[in-house]
Amino acid sequence: MTSGIEDTAHVVDAASVMGLFPARPRLLALGEPTHGEDVLLELRNELFRQLVEREAYQTIAIESDCLMGLVVDDYVTSGTGTLDDVMERGFSHGFGASPANRELVRWMRAYNDGRPESERLRFAGFDGPLEITGAASPRQALTALHAYLTARVGADLLPCTAETLDLLLGTDDRWPDPAAMMDPSRSVGRTPEAAQLRSLADDLVALLDAETPHLMAASSRDDWERARMYGRTAIGLLRYHFWMADTSPGRIPRLLGLRASMMAANLLAVAERGPALVYAHNGHLQRDKSTMRMGDLPQEWWSAGAIAGARLGQEYAFLPTALGTIRHRGVETPPPDTLEGLLYALPEDRYVVDARRLAVALGDLPPAPRVSSWFGYAPLDPAHLAGSDGIVFVKDAPAEESWWPVP
Repeated sequence: MTSGIEDTAHVVDAASVMGLFPARPRLLALGEPTHGEDVLLELRNELFRQLVEREAYQTIAIESDCLMGLVVDDYVTSGTGTLDDVMERGFSHGFGASPANRELVRWMRAYNDGRPESERLRFAGFDGPLEITGAASPRQALTALHAYLTARVGADLLPCTAETLDLLLGTDDRWPDPAAMMDPSRSVGRTPEAAQLRSLADDLVALLDAETPHLMAASSRDDWERARMYGRTAIGLLRYHFWMADTSPGRIPRLLGLRASMMAANLLAVAERGPALVYAHNGHLQRDKSTMRMGDLPQEWWSAGAIAGARLGQEYAFLPTALGTIRHRGVETPPPDTLEGLLYALPEDRYVVDARRLAVALGDLPPAPRVSSWFGYAPLDPAHLAGSDGIVFVKDAPAEESWWPVP
């Protein structure tokens, strides 16, 4: 069945990737099928370097906390802090422990050194301050937005004082209670204080919008953009906490959709800067509806990529990555009748495939879906082939000292 498929496969480099599109995408989304494999991150790093040097890309956005990502951006743009500190405080989900992520940050700082501000590379996290088990306190985002406005608009325009926010927020440890994910009664999201905070956050963002001409003249564009991020993050977190306290059957898909919406809003803000490489799990970037099972119940929601892609049209491009083997995780050679198996039969170790030409080569014989023996690897769904612009395939993930915190 590989007949004709080999004609669609090319080396993974900027030229081959750009050759898939009629014009340079504003957001080039490169997915990964599993976290924790540096062979995939090293491929990402090399592609980003080539996109910077040959295609004028200036930003990389990854699946990490957007607020923590500011620590990384400050370091790569101006050298604030140390590399060790940045890797510890600038990444969520354990991603700061990755040697490949460390090398990415080191290279970006070296590239920016001595360059004018307009030519510097930028780093962004586009996830919300969220984990599977819960959501952070909105304190950082709310107080930063309030401080930005306090320094630039009259006190009579502000809906509240910093002291009022502090009183309503209470102690930060009451917000991210992991037990609230399974027990809505443990959430603080529908307390009177949380309701008042939602109203104040909305008023602060409305004030930010209403004062845009003055604020953009009175501060740098970077500071204004950060204030916008603080605003949407504060509102997103308070909305997420509100629905954590919900008891209806739609609670979980709504929470999944809210996280995706927060991600998408950050991606659209990144797109406003100019061309960017986006890197995250395939499931966060795909155009098709996302699905998963929680307990015995199937859940469906639109991913961040689906939302941003609907807004950006052809300026959004999606390349999922597939892996042949992850033997140290128990993922062995894929069956020959699966999509990964067909790609594994080709001789190269890694390549990019034109998804549309691949679909033509497969004709009326769609490959079977692959079933992973390890929960951390999500095989490609052949039914999603039409929603991809290409597929990046890596034949084998070598065994190496693991930095990823999984069992």
